[in-house]
Amino acid sequence: MIISKLLLNAGLKHYISGSLYDMRDNEDMTKNLNNFAKIIEIKPNQFYTAHQLHTSNIEYADGISGIERPYGRVFENTDGLITDKRDIALVVKFADCTPVVMYDPIKKVQAAVHSGWRGTVERISKNVLDLMVNDFGCNLKDILCFIGPSIDQENYEVGEDVYNAFENFENRDSFFKPFGEKYKLSMVDANLDILLSYGIPLEHIEVCRVSTFNTPELNSARRDNPNYKLNCMVTMME
Repeated sequence: MIISKLLLNAGLKHYISGSLYDMRDNEDMTKNLNNFAKIIEIKPNQFYTAHQLHTSNIEYADGISGIERPYGRVFENTDGLITDKRDIALVVKFADCTPVVMYDPIKKVQAAVHSGWRGTVERISKNVLDLMVNDFGCNLKDILCFIGPSIDQENYEVGEDVYNAFENFENRDSFFKPFGEKYKLSMVDANLDILLSYGIPLEHIEVCRVSTFNTPELNSARRDNPNYKLNCMVTMME
């Protein structure tokens, strides 16, 4: 089990697991999410997840909105979830993409995103921070962040099109490494750059450099393709 001590000490219970299967299997999803809840000792009134399509879209999980499923509520075409409700658990799915959590223990607001390279280009984490500050009244100095496990740089080879997509990132070359006619991309450092550029202090950010590709207990799209499974991150405020 992978956890963030920074978040856990601040009162955000969470769990990252490689045990998530077909989202179309309602019975399997219900069983898995209920098992995760027991492991971290939470009793949510509602699980929220999303039909993730590598967007920068964010939805407010209020316990009412979203499409009802046997295991909880789902938003379509969404890669970010935010809530100020303590009885709601947020669920983010990922294989090699980067899960990012943002949490304000003072205002009691939490958010979780699935940040693939497209969502990272569109700065989905910045969009969440904008909402936390502008819509929920969070103070930047109180926000804690956790960058979860994703594919490591050595195993994430991308083309020039991906490199060019990051042209508006001032520090682009700090997370890209030339590799012949291609590049190797560090998704962890690209997402870290977004948080630091927004003004989140480095001491308020915990970075997990566990590689989904190199860790047998975690699922990896590039390693296991085409029949890869998903990892799961569940978060809920105490």
